[in-house]
Amino acid sequence: MLPDERRVYIYSYLHQHAHAAISDLVKLLDVSHMTIRRDLKEMEKEGKVALISGGAKLNQALIQELPYTEKTMLRHAVKRNIGQVAERLIESGSVIYLDAGTTTYEIARVIASKLKKITVITNDFTIADFLMASPMIELFHTGGQVDVRNRSAVGHSAAQFIRQHNIDIAFISSSSWDAVRGISTPDEGKMLVKQAVLAASRRKVLVSDSSKYGKYGMFHISPLDQVDDIICDNQLPTEIIPKLQELNLRLHQVSSAVAD
Repeated sequence: MLPDERRVYIYSYLHQHAHAAISDLVKLLDVSHMTIRRDLKEMEKEGKVALISGGAKLNQALIQELPYTEKTMLRHAVKRNIGQVAERLIESGSVIYLDAGTTTYEIARVIASKLKKITVITNDFTIADFLMASPMIELFHTGGQVDVRNRSAVGHSAAQFIRQHNIDIAFISSSSWDAVRGISTPDEGKMLVKQAVLAASRRKVLVSDSSKYGKYGMFHISPLDQVDDIICDNQLPTEIIPKLQELNLRLHQVSSAVAD
């Protein structure tokens, strides 16, 4: 296994188990302690993990988001299940916004299979490319500064395009959110886009799995009470549920198992 593949495996393992001992990773990957320590130190430099005694845990403070190709390898079954629930909220004739991300891409996949006549606005190049083949969908891309790592458009130009439209329902992705800090991001350009979406949309839906909960980035987007719905999996910490219910929003929890 190549070093990059090994580090993706370690990061995926941490998303499932929250922390990992070096000794466990040595057995799982059949490599030396020195190799695992070197991998973890490199991942620490990237801001992905925090080193602890004898191992590592996920870093709560995001320095930068993962590139798109790495995101696609994480929690795919959960993202598919979120996509199924999200599509049920969309009425024929609606104008919807799909934020950039691999979870919203799964929403696009379900939308394309349902043949509803809708308008889709997105800043995601992968989503736009996929939906071009759907004759029932009127498609708009925001344009703007290109974020190559995440295959999306960000910044003032993309935000300005969004502000020119009235959106019925927006599906907003996030790699960092919690009940105290709200929704955040390590990227200022993404903050501008997401804030514009929140202002332009009648119904605002956060779509993000439980592994993103408790993390925070440098740029604050909004408190959680500014969204109407959260679609997440059923692995949120138990003590968090009452806090979310106090915010007067609808919490939809999907199974972490593979969808039928």
